[in-house]
Amino acid sequence: MTTNQPPSIPAAAARDVPLAGGGTPGVRAPRGSARAKLIAAAHATVRKQGYSATTVDQICAAAGVTKGAFFHHFASKEELAIAAAEGWTERARPMFELAPHVSLEDPLDRLLGHIDFRLSMLDGPTEDYTCFVGTMVQEAYATNDRIRAACEASINAYCQALAPDIQAAMDVYGVPEDVTALGLAQHVQSVLQGAFVLAKTTNDPAIARGTVTHLKRYVRMLFGAGGAS
Repeated sequence: MTTNQPPSIPAAAARDVPLAGGGTPGVRAPRGSARAKLIAAAHATVRKQGYSATTVDQICAAAGVTKGAFFHHFASKEELAIAAAEGWTERARPMFELAPHVSLEDPLDRLLGHIDFRLSMLDGPTEDYTCFVGTMVQEAYATNDRIRAACEASINAYCQALAPDIQAAMDVYGVPEDVTALGLAQHVQSVLQGAFVLAKTTNDPAIARGTVTHLKRYVRMLFGAGGAS
């Protein structure tokens, strides 16, 4: 992704990534598109105003579908939230497959390139770059275990996707014995989530960009300043 926009995605891959609004003007919506619209609307609305403050009516309005269509696909707001957490995982998948840095030969360059990639996303309105599951789990972790577990699965999927390049970089450059690939991936995720919270406190992405820049410095120092980035 560049700035706050998704990456350029080949048509086949784009079908797997629900876009806000969905469909194409003047073209009959494919079967099941209402469900994708509702998930995309949940992503946008919850990121802007939080899970608790978001109503089914607001999601339907944002999706451009009827309340009847909502309950055809989801029994409740909770069911939509769980599906939207799963959808968020799929929405994030292209950043591990299609961004330019994934073709770099050096695994540390790929890792640093991924961090630069995330840094480039920190621009525009806060709701455009913050994390849907990170936002939702902060509200629901103690009151809805099903939503908490869905958010945990999505965040874990990100860490698992990042871990192979970290392990490959560890194999090339070496790190302290107590560092694990999954642990460092979780640290990257923690810094990103913390950066989003800081950006919300100031309503400005500048503080988040500074935090992620420090993350890149830390990773380079951890690997002995290796890599070309």
